[in-house]
Amino acid sequence: MFSGASLKAQTLDKMQWFNEPEFYTIKGGTLEMDVPGQTDYWRIAHYGFTVDDGPFLYATYGGEFEAKIKVSGDYKVRFDHAGMMIRQNHENWVKFGIEFVEGKYNISAVVTHHTSDWSVIQLENPIPHLWLKAVRRLDAIEIYYSFDDKEYTMMRTLWMQDNCPLQVGPFAACPDGEGFKAKFSDFKVKHLPDQRRVDWLKNNQ
Repeated sequence: MFSGASLKAQTLDKMQWFNEPEFYTIKGGTLEMDVPGQTDYWRIAHYGFTVDDGPFLYATYGGEFEAKIKVSGDYKVRFDHAGMMIRQNHENWVKFGIEFVEGKYNISAVVTHHTSDWSVIQLENPIPHLWLKAVRRLDAIEIYYSFDDKEYTMMRTLWMQDNCPLQVGPFAACPDGEGFKAKFSDFKVKHLPDQRRVDWLKNNQ
């Protein structure tokens, strides 16, 4: 859990929409939305098309940080998914969370640097919710998942340009279906000490 004076909790109702959905509520730190059908985030690779139209609620952060969120959804058809997005621009972003594929829940990540890639971890059984965490250090972002907000498992590390602001927050998409309901809560961002400064101080004591 986050603690201490460095904690920064961004309230969802103060954040900005990219592709605002028609139906949603923000109440008591919880976002519930009707995810619009025929929406997604993907660039070029494998499928040959580019889409950038899923709902994404974000705040902008610079420097190094740790972000967490709790996600659940009433997934219905293939490729329904919801989770956290970290975005520099339309060609550089990562989305990760739960994705419903061939009747199975998958922990899913798409990393995009001009073109997208996709990695999945298939789960044997449906889960009621998933905790997600991202840690940005210098030019790298580590992404993690947890079933209980206690034990986190890292799913991958990816490159992202350092020294630039990033948009961070919940997103969802429904590429093949007519829509589904998604729920997000406990969004928190904690700024971390600058790693270069920490290393400099360590080497110059």
